[in-house]
Amino acid sequence: MHVSARSAVLNGIEGIAVDVEVDVHPGVGHFDIVGLPETTVRESKVRVLSAIRNLGFRASSRWITVNLAPADVRKHGSLFDLPVALGVLACLKAFPAKQLKNRLIIGELSLNGQIRAIPGVLPMVAAAKRQGLSEVIVPEANANEAAIVEGVKVLPASSLEQLIAFFQSGNPIPALTNKVAFKTRQTGLDLADVRGQTTVKRAIEIAAAGRHNLLMIGPPGSGKTMLARRIASILPDLTYSESLETTTIHSVAGLLGRQSGLISSRPFRTPHHTASAVAIIGGGSRPRPGEVSLANNGILFLDELPEWRREVLEVLRQPLEDKMVTITRASGAATYPADVLLIAAMNPCPCGYLGDSRHRCTCSPAEISRYRSKVSGPLMDRIDLHVEVPSVTFSELSQDLPTGESSKEIRARTVAAANIQAQRFATESYIFNGQMSGKAVRTFCKIPPDATGLLEVAMDRLGLSARALDKVLKIARTIADLDGQTDISSVHISEAISYRLLDRM
Repeated sequence: MHVSARSAVLNGIEGIAVDVEVDVHPGVGHFDIVGLPETTVRESKVRVLSAIRNLGFRASSRWITVNLAPADVRKHGSLFDLPVALGVLACLKAFPAKQLKNRLIIGELSLNGQIRAIPGVLPMVAAAKRQGLSEVIVPEANANEAAIVEGVKVLPASSLEQLIAFFQSGNPIPALTNKVAFKTRQTGLDLADVRGQTTVKRAIEIAAAGRHNLLMIGPPGSGKTMLARRIASILPDLTYSESLETTTIHSVAGLLGRQSGLISSRPFRTPHHTASAVAIIGGGSRPRPGEVSLANNGILFLDELPEWRREVLEVLRQPLEDKMVTITRASGAATYPADVLLIAAMNPCPCGYLGDSRHRCTCSPAEISRYRSKVSGPLMDRIDLHVEVPSVTFSELSQDLPTGESSKEIRARTVAAANIQAQRFATESYIFNGQMSGKAVRTFCKIPPDATGLLEVAMDRLGLSARALDKVLKIARTIADLDGQTDISSVHISEAISYRLLDRM
């Protein structure tokens, strides 16, 4: 007897429809799976046979063949356990085979027939909707995630026995439909909690408004990490499409909890400096998204920047430029979004106290030079803003009340500037000044006549590259947007140049 069920497989963050064809005939015990299955898929026959046997059905004297079509797409993961098991049971007359039609079925089986959660449910359910399927059977633990997709009826299943009863007699399984009320959530952290650091807060505001990468340089304890964790509080809210994309990436990575719906706040990822290139960019024998993709639409914070291995930092250059990562393996290629705001922090020297009036630096010039050279010039060129974070004085720390503006006040300006940019780039593929192409810089960042000499001197004395000059003009454009000015002035350019700290160190 032949039975067919519908399932799916992941390629990057996209779901691909898969037909699970099951053929069962009398014969010696044989179970074969074809259609480019990887090891995990081939092992499903052990889980399937055990689960069926524990439910009282006998398939050991059957010749079972499973074909996963299309046969030229590599299949991976344990998600085919459930459709294969249901296909075999339908062939054994446990329930009418028509019950498997027009339903997406995904899930991993335990040996006793319980259904376990799997990663990547959201993009696979989205693929089912594109295929015209209106009902999906998913593990109970993945039900809320699956219900994010509108127009799809979700049947959460906890066990194979429950599904057999449902197919045999219609025992109801409470269905879920999309009830996601999209509402963004802001972090509870506030920039007003940070004492002093007025100049740094201004640089953070510019970075948030124009999506400019930022490097903070200062001694230990000056508040670099504290400042970085509060940048998300002044970023514009996630849009629905950004939230859906971010949730999809976390679904593929298996990071969504049982009760998770749409991710409502911008991601903030802080990998340790010992992380490998694969952990940051993504990869593995079966590609998975790395930290730069998990931070998509949010912030990637790299603390102690010179402590990172140089080869790890260098692989960030392409994602920072292209806003995506393509991982190629023998099994195929996967593309993940990587549109992040990079925030980095470092000490000015190995001991951390170069230029600090309260501590004596013990580093030699050679040690300082060697320390800074760990971060390459090309990577530095991709960081727009370089700002010094000085030690906080006692008078600033001893004040009872928070000083400076709150995140809510600053965020109002960054949102207004973001709206200006969205209108300016309405016909482009990007919406922030920091993402402008070279051609767009020439169009939207006209140099005022009285600033030409200033830029010429800056390029000469600071040794700015052509890319660095474009960064200065992009920053000046953002400063003008924050001021509500249509044209860039020499004042805006002068402030933008001041944020190229490392170019003059």
